[in-house]
Amino acid sequence: MITKELARAISTGKVIFGYKMAIKMAGEAKAFVVSRDCPYKEEIMKAAGEKPLYVFKGNNIELGAACGKPFGVSALAIIDGGKSKILDVIR
Repeated sequence: MITKELARAISTGKVIFGYKMAIKMAGEAKAFVVSRDCPYKEEIMKAAGEKPLYVFKGNNIELGAACGKPFGVSALAIIDGGKSKILDVIR
């Protein structure tokens, strides 16, 4: 379920990849997704504050594949969910 909604959010909304950019865009972000092996999970949790943070059950390679990227993704920030229901799934 999360994988399908994540792909829809990427194609129809605005999603920022990478932990540095996720932290930088924390003010605009509506939610965060981190891989289970993200080494910067605590930093992102602090930046997220009260905003939803979803820990993806796979590692960064699996999260990258779920996002349709040919590389690992340890963290991402959802700025706009687009036509997806990602924000409802994460909460």
